[in-house]
Amino acid sequence: MKKISSVILLILLAVFIIPVNTNAKTLKQLEDEVNKFTADLESKNNQIAANDAEVAEIKKKIADYENQISSIKSETEVLEQEIDESNKEIAEKSEQSKSLFQYLQVSEGENAYIEYIFGATDVTDMVYRIAIVEQLTEYNEQVMDDLTKLIEDNNKRKEELATKNSELEKLTDELEAEQSKINAETAAIKDAMPSVEKQKEEAEKQLAYYKKLGCGENEDITACEMRVNGNSVPSASGFYRPMVSGYVTQNWMNAGHLGIDLSNTNKTIEIYPVASGVVFAKYYDTYGALVLKIRHNVNGRYIYSTYAHLSAWYVNVGDVVTPDTVIGRMGNTGYSFGAHLHLELTTCDWHAGGGCTWATYQKSTINPRQYIGFPSGLRVWWNGR
Repeated sequence: MKKISSVILLILLAVFIIPVNTNAKTLKQLEDEVNKFTADLESKNNQIAANDAEVAEIKKKIADYENQISSIKSETEVLEQEIDESNKEIAEKSEQSKSLFQYLQVSEGENAYIEYIFGATDVTDMVYRIAIVEQLTEYNEQVMDDLTKLIEDNNKRKEELATKNSELEKLTDELEAEQSKINAETAAIKDAMPSVEKQKEEAEKQLAYYKKLGCGENEDITACEMRVNGNSVPSASGFYRPMVSGYVTQNWMNAGHLGIDLSNTNKTIEIYPVASGVVFAKYYDTYGALVLKIRHNVNGRYIYSTYAHLSAWYVNVGDVVTPDTVIGRMGNTGYSFGAHLHLELTTCDWHAGGGCTWATYQKSTINPRQYIGFPSGLRVWWNGR
């Protein structure tokens, strides 16, 4: 009974880790694929150009809003200064009026107002003196009324500016969120993406590679390679996490993302292969990212793992690696917005000997979670491989 259970378990494990290779093809099929993939390249480049144009327009709007917010800040400061000066002037005029009344009404215990009025030399002088007192009083009252009205108007304008400022800040936040979304979409397209020229060059190399091996037109190219080169890639006995600890920051196929992004508080943490294999490719992509690719042999079929945005690499093409081999360190190279590891699993590769063009490579990706035990959800920490 125990022996039967063990057999069943081994069968289940084999089913779990064996990738379904939907890219198995003959040399003729590969040649047809190479001849048809140009349209996909143009589509991707057109999308990137459209995204870049949209981001440029968003940046212009954000700059305009920021200028308006700066103008509002300056105008608000001027209004606050005017309000302070008006309050000071009101206080001064109030003191002047108060002193005037005190002078006119009380002077050494006598009624100075009456003394001032009746000190006139004649009726004309008296009328003049009465008019002077009334004019001074009315002037101060009018000035204080005007200043009070100015303060009310300034406070009202301050409220209007504060409302406008809040609206602009909200619009700016919305635009920045949209910009981030577009950047993420563009990053998913650009992530480890080769230039059009490089894609065409590698597609031509693919055909030349298999023709040089002597593969028949209708022969499976993977079977042909194993027939000619033998089983030079060690068997992968299982899959492991590429870092001893970390967390997922972006999932596979999120906004067209071809892999899964992993990060760690240690921004240069060591990176390991997800399984035993042979280093298949090592290069800088179009945007300057350090990229490593490893070929794995899973029950006679190839599976490829890609490690992008590395800060350093420690292996070379052709090196045999195991899950315990340090192949590089996490980094922030290339089209990246923070230190992380971009990990892809595919059933073919667009480099010579990988059996497909870039267009098909994108369709050959496997969700790494299907083979590697990452915690569910984003930013959930794990320890151990």
